[in-house]
Amino acid sequence: MFGFEDVWKFFFSFFLVLPIVTFIHEAGHLFFGKITGGKVRIHIGTGNRLFKIGPCNIRKLYFWDGWCEYENLKNHSRRHLVLVYLGGPLFTILSMLIVNMLIYMKVFEPGIFTYQFVYFSFYFAFFSLIPIEQNGYPTDGKAAWDVIKRKTFENNPLG
Repeated sequence: MFGFEDVWKFFFSFFLVLPIVTFIHEAGHLFFGKITGGKVRIHIGTGNRLFKIGPCNIRKLYFWDGWCEYENLKNHSRRHLVLVYLGGPLFTILSMLIVNMLIYMKVFEPGIFTYQFVYFSFYFAFFSLIPIEQNGYPTDGKAAWDVIKRKTFENNPLG
């Protein structure tokens, strides 16, 4: 049951853990976009930009959504595009596995942060890999699938 004492967990989860998971996911797209030689920017949140650190734009509602945009990928092969699209889910899954491994090795203690981190990471990876379009943009899984099927996307934002 959700009680008054659980309110802090809600705020902790949505205002700290979820943006961290979003950043890791978008960093995967950034990493593989940079490898392909493109100009890449990631956005954490929505609304007006609060501040920028390198290619990372932190927006006013930093806990709501995230996306990546790229331009001029030099190595614009199908394989590279698939890596860019699946880089987010890959980083998300790897971070989840690393946290679990560190808990298993007793480096981290299981707790509210690790539980919420793994929960939101699984959520991100699962829903980003479902091959559908949402709000006119393909999910990571749909974009990768379309590239594999020889439909390409030029300069579309990545989720």
